Amino acid sequence: MDDLDRYLPPYTADVARARRQSIGSLLARTAIKYPGKTAVVHRGTRRTFAELDTEANRVANALTARGVVRNQRVAIHSHNSYAFVVAYFALARLGAISVPVNFNFVPSEARYVLDDSGATAAIVEDALVETFEAADVPVDLRVTVGARDGWTSFDELLAHDDASEPDVAIGDDDPVQLLYTSGTTSAPKGAIMTSRNLIAQYVSDIVDGEYHRDDVELHALPLYHCAALHDFLTPDVYLGATSVVVDSADPETILATVEAERITKMFCPPTVWIRLLRSPAFDTHDLSSLRKGYYGAAIMPVAVLEELGRRLPDIRLFNYYGQTELAPNATVLFPEEQITKAGTAGRPSLNVETRLHDDEDRPVPVGQVGEIVHRTPHAMRGYWGKPDATAEVFKDGWFHSGDLGVMDADGYLTIVDRKKDIIITGGENVASREVEDAIYTHAAVSEVAVFGVKHPEWIEAVAAAVVLRDGERAEASEIVAHARGRLAGFKAPKYVVLVDELPKNPSGKILKRELRDTWAGLAQDG
Repeated sequence: MDDLDRYLPPYTADVARARRQSIGSLLARTAIKYPGKTAVVHRGTRRTFAELDTEANRVANALTARGVVRNQRVAIHSHNSYAFVVAYFALARLGAISVPVNFNFVPSEARYVLDDSGATAAIVEDALVETFEAADVPVDLRVTVGARDGWTSFDELLAHDDASEPDVAIGDDDPVQLLYTSGTTSAPKGAIMTSRNLIAQYVSDIVDGEYHRDDVELHALPLYHCAALHDFLTPDVYLGATSVVVDSADPETILATVEAERITKMFCPPTVWIRLLRSPAFDTHDLSSLRKGYYGAAIMPVAVLEELGRRLPDIRLFNYYGQTELAPNATVLFPEEQITKAGTAGRPSLNVETRLHDDEDRPVPVGQVGEIVHRTPHAMRGYWGKPDATAEVFKDGWFHSGDLGVMDADGYLTIVDRKKDIIITGGENVASREVEDAIYTHAAVSEVAVFGVKHPEWIEAVAAAVVLRDGERAEASEIVAHARGRLAGFKAPKYVVLVDELPKNPSGKILKRELRDTWAGLAQDG
């Protein structure tokens, strides 16, 4: 007989409030513990945790006075800035749902996110107001980070006279943010983030990534993206570490800031680490403070790992693999494994269980390719307004990543490809990752992306877009021959195009859909 109800007292609002663990709570608790410690640095602005906490309250109360309410979607359309950080925490304290908008979007792309989310208020950087207005989406409240006629100034919100913490009932699993997927293979979807799934992910990052309250972290990647915001900046606030925010991932800016601020840790995708190593300024700056480095979103060639080890001998490198829907971290490759398990994504993070399934959702054995699936509190609550897509991605109680991988006997995961990036040529499956690995061994190659193009005979043909190292020369035919010497004939690219750069989203993920569209006529052209 189940007599549990005899012993469980009512779960009252007071109990819920005392047990609350929300994004807004993280900042408040850190401000109490470390009030005078520097929280955020951006350009000429330096704020302690107490100051950040106070200004988040002022902005939250100012937004409330202007009609913003719990569960209202509020867009944040801005480059990296102190205002972005304040707005993010202020909205979390209100129980409003923040909707970061990619600052590279053209008006039609911004319109899609604003329409899909139902945002009725927006905080927009002055430099992006024209893009926002061209999106032509009606909103009830327009706040500009700058000065613009007809808009409320963010400075007015910061000057609001009420600095008390808003008293709003916010549940741990209430929506706190909509993060739109990158849309590399389909239209973006709004992943619903809650305090519960985000904080579970922060704990994994903090433990597995060796984060510490004494860290001074450089944030050069866009804060609207899940990696910068949720793998790094918010965990730093949670711990009481210092965040130094810069406008972009320009190598000279990064190198100069590492020296000036004595940066101890930073995240860069492999493309940015490569640009740092190739920068003439690399050897002119004191980088001795740097102790921890993180990468993700793409493979890190072994040659680059070895070069980083030589030129930054004291740095501990971590590889994170995941996706927006997981807030975003799923697996980690630790510093001691960078060379011995190079090319793998490591093993599941602290709060993650990972398996590989076949098309019938049955586990596959070691060494066999399958879809990567996870069980984890990191997982989003679902896709905004898309119950069918949510049910599909969570079928059978596992989150289905859409990535293909293989697990070795030690439990290390190697990413084979996105399901949609498998090229089927002449009836044979070709993983673009395997072809990329082969091409990367050419001494002249800096970056490569392999994709499929329509072919009249083979249905699909393997194609590669290649960026050469500065000062290096190579013909497309030479790269084809190089790959043929390392791969079965059907896997080697039939077409190689030399390009100045690869299309990427701001997290460094290569946009293969754009490559497929741009070079769709390769087979017909010859």
